[in-house]
Amino acid sequence: MPVAYHRNLLFPLYLLLLLLVVSLAGCSDEETHKNVTLEGDIFGTFYQVTIADPVDTGQVEEIEQGMLDVLHGIDMSMSTWKEDSELSTFNRSPIGEWQPLSPELMEVLDISRSVYQASGGAFDVTVGDLVNLWSFGPEARPKEIPDEATLEQRLSEVGMDAVELDMDKLEARRLRDVYVDLSGVAKGYATDKVAEYLESQGISNYMVNLGGEIKAKGHRNGETGLWRIGIEVPQDSTPKAQHIVGLSDVTVATSGDYRHYFEQDGKRYSHTIDPRTGRPITHRLASVTVFHSSNGWADAWATAINVLGEKEGMTLAIEEDLAVMLLVRNGDGWESWVSPAFVERFGEEMVDALGLKVVTE
Repeated sequence: MPVAYHRNLLFPLYLLLLLLVVSLAGCSDEETHKNVTLEGDIFGTFYQVTIADPVDTGQVEEIEQGMLDVLHGIDMSMSTWKEDSELSTFNRSPIGEWQPLSPELMEVLDISRSVYQASGGAFDVTVGDLVNLWSFGPEARPKEIPDEATLEQRLSEVGMDAVELDMDKLEARRLRDVYVDLSGVAKGYATDKVAEYLESQGISNYMVNLGGEIKAKGHRNGETGLWRIGIEVPQDSTPKAQHIVGLSDVTVATSGDYRHYFEQDGKRYSHTIDPRTGRPITHRLASVTVFHSSNGWADAWATAINVLGEKEGMTLAIEEDLAVMLLVRNGDGWESWVSPAFVERFGEEMVDALGLKVVTE
């Protein structure tokens, strides 16, 4: 069974990448290559890494194997699909007993706790049992709406306050029988770790794309040219990249749910569950894109803002000085909102060219 870090909690894969993809095909006697693209499947999704630095064939093979070793290590630490993973073992641990955990898992739990606290519980890695309660099926709607008593009982058990961390001793314990699912942060963290590995190998111009989570460093031509991504508009038909953004030395994470919803009695229900209410989100926010130095943090922030909705979410982004773009439904169309930190990062010229609305409060 493939590993998936995105179960039903969120669907953060709404970026269309406009990459310069150049394969290794060419003259067989060439030993040095530039603009090499490595790609394959991992975590139930895909990876695509483009390297703009000159590398020889042997180095390419070593880099890809080293990168896969990094990813498989994170998989064995944070997968909820593997019964013998570090996280699965922690989820079965006795209530109240401290468990030694790896520095990597502790770091991701610490990110999760920080964003949980800053967002007032909008990002919560213990929400898995609530998602399961709603029983979202293949037709993007639950088999039945949970009854109020069951919903309230399950909601009372959820909460990151039930996971206590000791960062000095690298230990954690569960104070209630919560199920920790790192779907909303682990893939972003893995993107960071792949980028760190590439830089340890002397690669300074690259783009990592791990199932839609992006890290861009340097330039796509080695010395010039920004890496470019397309941000998809919130429509239910054929995907279309509306906003093209040039990147360098930044990570990008997107959370959106506008294709994964159902409607009942004229009301729209998203697949994404609000951990604070135990119910699907119903607001106008279609997608959130966060630009950040860390993809693990960007991944978690994007999920939190998506749960909060356009107004509360933008307020949080401004408070945390986050560079974000929100695509908000407006009748049959949409509006594109950006935070002051986005303007500071990309400049007023880009904002004007893309027709973006700057929200300051």
